[in-house]
Amino acid sequence: MAGDGTEKATVIEGKEWYMAAYAPQGVPSSDHLKLRTVTISLADDSIPDGHVAVELLWISVDPYLRSRMTGHQDGLYMPQFKIDEVLVAFGVGRVIKSKDSRYSEGDIVLNPYFPIAEYCVMPSDSLIRKIDVTAGIAIPDYLNALGAPGFAAWVGIVVLGEAKPGLNVFVSAAAGGVGMFAGQLAKLRGCRVIGSTGSDDKVKLLKEEFGYDDAFNYKRETDYDAALSKYFPNGIDVYLDNVGGKMLEAVLNHINIGGRIPLCGMISEYNKSWKERDGVRNLLNLVGKNVRMEGFLVGSYLNRFQDFLKEMEDCLLQGKIISKTKTYNGIDSFLESLGSLFQALMMEKLSFKSKSE
Repeated sequence: MAGDGTEKATVIEGKEWYMAAYAPQGVPSSDHLKLRTVTISLADDSIPDGHVAVELLWISVDPYLRSRMTGHQDGLYMPQFKIDEVLVAFGVGRVIKSKDSRYSEGDIVLNPYFPIAEYCVMPSDSLIRKIDVTAGIAIPDYLNALGAPGFAAWVGIVVLGEAKPGLNVFVSAAAGGVGMFAGQLAKLRGCRVIGSTGSDDKVKLLKEEFGYDDAFNYKRETDYDAALSKYFPNGIDVYLDNVGGKMLEAVLNHINIGGRIPLCGMISEYNKSWKERDGVRNLLNLVGKNVRMEGFLVGSYLNRFQDFLKEMEDCLLQGKIISKTKTYNGIDSFLESLGSLFQALMMEKLSFKSKSE
């Protein structure tokens, strides 16, 4: 923060992203999402009791954000952003002013609903945890491995997939934010794990760094039915679906009797209206093979969150789970980061250059 020469400034300016117009189809652009400058007062009488002023350091840019920008609910699971409303996402920030005795200046805090902004004032009760920077875990890991992507992978593989030794597990968008952890969690439970991804480099990443038994580039092996026949000669027991559409349809031809299909997301369909989305023609296979296909939201499993945290924190500290992020620096890069999700199907991270670092 800039000072006046004698004390800290009581007013700061920062940028924030807001919803200027809905984007029913395609990837949102600068026609839909815009930046504006806002002023925040840090004077004692400007911050209500039970609130904190926060400088944002990291924002997690995840595919579900796209589903809140169409202007149509279409049965989607998240409410739409309102026009002229600031966008919100899972983030990490530093407390710069506190009107709550539980928080002090300099505390690093986590919130699933931080505005995508440089600064904000938030109710302190909305903060879900204070991060111990001495714990040996990198701060970005609190947004991926210990955040929504890691939790989604854990719910899908452990809770709904019931992964256990000897099962054949398939993960789509396997190099993405959820997929990278899903494969590792399944391997830790003794499964044979295959992933699909969008480039040869990511195939290599899955096999050499994330421990996948094998993987394929769906842009090269475009006959998904043939690909699954090759990689799963004994069928699929668990499919964690992150893409939907034609891949889901192909999987239904290879799912084993009693198989499980946790539906985590369908990124191939997010930029289409519901009438343009790919239908699945062979749902009858669910009946004949006694398959359980179940969509889920991580918010419905918060009663298991502490179980997840304990396992994942232990795995991170012991080096049993690794994570990777792609970082875009600065608030101005949010739109580029969001757009890249639908080109590479890779979870991105947006970091803010701290003015005090």
